[in-house]
Amino acid sequence: MITDLQLVDFKNFADERLAVGPFTVIVGANASGKSNIRDAFRLLHGIGRGYSLADIIGGRYGVGGQKEWTEVRGALDEIVRFERRTLRLRISLRFPVPADQIVQLGRDVGYELGLARTATGFTVDRELLQVYDYLSPVYTTHPPEGDPVLMQDDDIHLLLRMAKTGNQKKHGHRVAVRPTQPALTQLHEHQQIVRPHKAVASKVANALGHMRFLEPQPDALRQPAFPGQTVLGDSGENLPTVLRKLSEDPARQDVLLEWTRELTPMDVADFKFPVDQTTGRVQLAIKERNGRTVSAYAASDGTLRFLAMLATLLDDESEGLYFFEEIDNGIHPTRLRLLVDLIENRTAAGNIQVVTTTHSPDLLAMVSDRTFESTSVVCRRPDSNDAVIRRVADLPNAEELRNSQGLGRLHTSGWLEDAVFFEDD
Repeated sequence: MITDLQLVDFKNFADERLAVGPFTVIVGANASGKSNIRDAFRLLHGIGRGYSLADIIGGRYGVGGQKEWTEVRGALDEIVRFERRTLRLRISLRFPVPADQIVQLGRDVGYELGLARTATGFTVDRELLQVYDYLSPVYTTHPPEGDPVLMQDDDIHLLLRMAKTGNQKKHGHRVAVRPTQPALTQLHEHQQIVRPHKAVASKVANALGHMRFLEPQPDALRQPAFPGQTVLGDSGENLPTVLRKLSEDPARQDVLLEWTRELTPMDVADFKFPVDQTTGRVQLAIKERNGRTVSAYAASDGTLRFLAMLATLLDDESEGLYFFEEIDNGIHPTRLRLLVDLIENRTAAGNIQVVTTTHSPDLLAMVSDRTFESTSVVCRRPDSNDAVIRRVADLPNAEELRNSQGLGRLHTSGWLEDAVFFEDD
């Protein structure tokens, strides 16, 4: 589980921290920097997938020129903060490690990556993998003076620190890595790295690699899908086949139908998945109790967005972090509470985390005490382009005002931003 994200000189953040919980809500005005937080998560996601820096920053193309990865938004000099040459991202994670393995593997882990802007792109300027139970990091690109380092041709340093238990002495190893890719996903290639440290690196890379950035689009949600496509696309592709897979389990189908009836005004009795005899593609249709059948082409945008989020949240195989932009988009306020309840119930199980941006005062008014603890406001300083992130619960008298006036009202009145600037002054 990701618990914290720090952004240093990344886009319009000088040095800011986002507290991440099971369900994290980010609120702020347009152009305040909410989407830049999404970009930071995406950059780390690309690292977890083992991509090179050129792929992550500039886009990745597969065989035949098909695009596999969309580049991080912004020109090269816009990814790093104005007039800066380096940026740094640090993410903290907590893993459910068995008690008898905590000493070997650790429970709380930090991963830090620094990038330096060059004339042709970015290079790794700093990298650190830290198990907080250890005195020494697993590895760092800036070791203490006197420790052995490996000097690469482009001045990238890498030190592998072997933190062992008992009376065994700690020692370092010189290990070469490719400078075009962070070391995190290269440690498995080196046989001299001890297994526990490979396991830590693998856990972190796996956590970063299991992120999804979903922004369901009605046009994509309405399209038929090829049989066997059981993963929902970022824009909502493959919705018919994903729902068909869920419906194959009677218990999950009942849960899916129940939530659909609660979340939409439709009196849903069943889902139908007709197959186009010409193309072989699977279509989606919704059957109501009165016998009326509504195709995906006739269903409302809000209904389809609900179904996409249900398909994501109710899938037993879902894991990792899911980032939604404006999760309330197209959702009627009377149904929004049910969606918030679903997300909070699903994330409480511990397999998935949800991060969303929102402009909705209704959504803010509905969050539980636990979600309130991981709700943050993003705003730009009035005297500069820099953005700040503040946990709402840390603002002066936030808890009392939330109880007396409601968080939604505080949002619409502009109190959140005013409180941030007042506190800073």
